[in-house]
Amino acid sequence: MAYKIDPDLCTACGSCIDECPVEAISEGDVYVIDPDLCTDCGACADVCPVEAIHPE
Repeated sequence: MAYKIDPDLCTACGSCIDECPVEAISEGDVYVIDPDLCTDCGACADVCPVEAIHPE
């Protein structure tokens, strides 16, 4: 199971990208988590200020 970023909630603030230990998060208008790289650690969800990141 991987984490996913809700594009309707993501503000592209950058908080999550610095927390990902495996660099699974890509920048853009909204950020995206690569499910093949995600290790399900939850570090990104813990720091998301708008709670846009949830387990898939």
